[in-house]
Amino acid sequence: MKRLLSILLCFVSLSVFANEPAGEGAKAEGFNPGEMILHHIGDSHEWHWLATDNGNFTTYLPIIAYRPGKGVSVFSSKHISNGESEGPAKEYDGLKLDHEKLVSTDGSKVYDFSITKNIAALIGSAVLMLVIFTAVASGYRKNHGRAPKGIQSFFEPIIVFIRDEVAKKNIGPKYERYMPYLLTVFFFIWFNNLLGLTPGAANLSGNIAVTMVLALMTLVITLASSNKYYWAHIFATPGVPKPLLPIMIIVEVIGIFTKPFSLMIRLFANITAGHIVVLSFISLVFIFKSWAVAPVTLAFGLFINVLELLVALLQAFIFTLLTSMYIGGAVEDHHDADLQMGYDDGSASTHAH
Repeated sequence: MKRLLSILLCFVSLSVFANEPAGEGAKAEGFNPGEMILHHIGDSHEWHWLATDNGNFTTYLPIIAYRPGKGVSVFSSKHISNGESEGPAKEYDGLKLDHEKLVSTDGSKVYDFSITKNIAALIGSAVLMLVIFTAVASGYRKNHGRAPKGIQSFFEPIIVFIRDEVAKKNIGPKYERYMPYLLTVFFFIWFNNLLGLTPGAANLSGNIAVTMVLALMTLVITLASSNKYYWAHIFATPGVPKPLLPIMIIVEVIGIFTKPFSLMIRLFANITAGHIVVLSFISLVFIFKSWAVAPVTLAFGLFINVLELLVALLQAFIFTLLTSMYIGGAVEDHHDADLQMGYDDGSASTHAH
């Protein structure tokens, strides 16, 4: 247990200081915790893994930019990256980075299609999922009708749980057509939440653009799957007096868009908050200019980091659960709703008999 605790403490300290410039503690006077935290949780055109006294370990990502009238520019971000050095931004081929935003030196419009840190992490997680679940699918084919083995045995209980406790209960008989999306969303969020806790990793789930796309996909699937009863409930809400219908229509229409909006904000805020809290505790070392507070900050950082392991799974489950509920409300037939109401008051069981 003591050995495990020591490993976890080292992991937390490494994950926090992995991207920290060497000698930052010595320059405590110029330390800016807000800038450091934003640097860690934000996107960038390079992947900074580790900084030591012997140098920085950085992967320079490709810059892909299009400027009307000037065509496409493709080169390594090393040409315009200042690294950890101060001074004016480096320029190359008429382009430079202004707070990680690619701009033209002559002020012309720039369309940035670069492979940034988050995009590279997205590609990496997609490849990881393809490799893992190709192996799981292969296991299902080989062990059909038999007990699962290997990696299949680890993921099968999770897949069955999403199917039985999430999809079936919230969507109903039509759940099978939505299982690929629900499983993809769950594992994509879970994997990236966990990868975001590793040293030097990208904060993909804490990028609001990523959570926005996931929420928009849920909205599109929900609306594309909706039936006439779904729209009848919105534009002619049952049991509402006619004078109140115009107000209820406005409320219901707003609700269509607030649901995915809440999905987007919930995932983004929870993941980002965890990173900010851990980094804030570690920043206390440099704020107080003493390593004496390091044991306290590492202890609290360890606690939050372990809590983030739970949050990583919980947020993936909540996003998938709410998605299934929204889809279930859109595909539910009128008689299914009546039957469910019957079960709620106990009359349906009698009717079934």
